[in-house]
Amino acid sequence: MSGLIGKKVGMTSLYDAEGNMLGCTVLEAGPNVVTHVKTIEKDGYNAIQLGYGERGEKNATSAAIGHFKKAGTTPKSKTFEFKEFEEDLKLGDTVDMGIFEEGGYITVTSTSKGKGFQGVVKRHGFAGVGESTRGQHDRSRAPGSLGGSSYPARVFKGLRMAGRMGGDQVTIENLRVVKIDKEKNLMVVLGSVPGPKGSVVILWK
Repeated sequence: MSGLIGKKVGMTSLYDAEGNMLGCTVLEAGPNVVTHVKTIEKDGYNAIQLGYGERGEKNATSAAIGHFKKAGTTPKSKTFEFKEFEEDLKLGDTVDMGIFEEGGYITVTSTSKGKGFQGVVKRHGFAGVGESTRGQHDRSRAPGSLGGSSYPARVFKGLRMAGRMGGDQVTIENLRVVKIDKEKNLMVVLGSVPGPKGSVVILWK
């Protein structure tokens, strides 16, 4: 398999041999269940769909319940397709974190925390006007001039302005796997992973 579905457990600190404190993220990696096998003949491409997390039947649609029943498993809260996989995987098989190893590097895709509507200082790092005297009427966090007046008489697209911030899909590459606990399906990676605690993440080899 080229990856797994998991979740972000939280952050912790570890110490290296020199006594330096390392900021690390704890991730739960699987176990995942093969819920669909796609083929070129039937679907136009080869892929394996994995399912992760439990969802009560009362919160799942009839179509979803039937879909997971074919794989002999309960409804899952998250599914994802991987196009690189072992040919011998079948419906209902379980995939664990054995594809990862300590000291290796992984890529993590997740959704960053949503921060709502934010101004230009927080969203784009604007410095503001700076001076609070000389007639500056509460302009320290204002965006400033946006464009010309009579020409072009409009605001150009793509200008850095206030707006919705966060809630984006973010991919972090080359996170080193510091520690693995196969019994609890947990791994510790060096560095931070976007998203709140409990958020779903996609782990790539």
